[in-house]
Amino acid sequence: MAEENGTGNNLIWAIAMIIIVAIIAGAVYFVALKGDTKPDKIDINVSAPSGSTR
Repeated sequence: MAEENGTGNNLIWAIAMIIIVAIIAGAVYFVALKGDTKPDKIDINVSAPSGSTR
């Protein structure tokens, strides 16, 4: 009775394992991809507004 549907269970576990490995591989790839990029330096000049010219 324990091995009544062994093939079906093996198929389900195989699919689940493929999905889990794909998620882990995608996460590792995303982290590696984000780690390679260096942030761009943005030059921002802030100045006080000039007085009114009335």
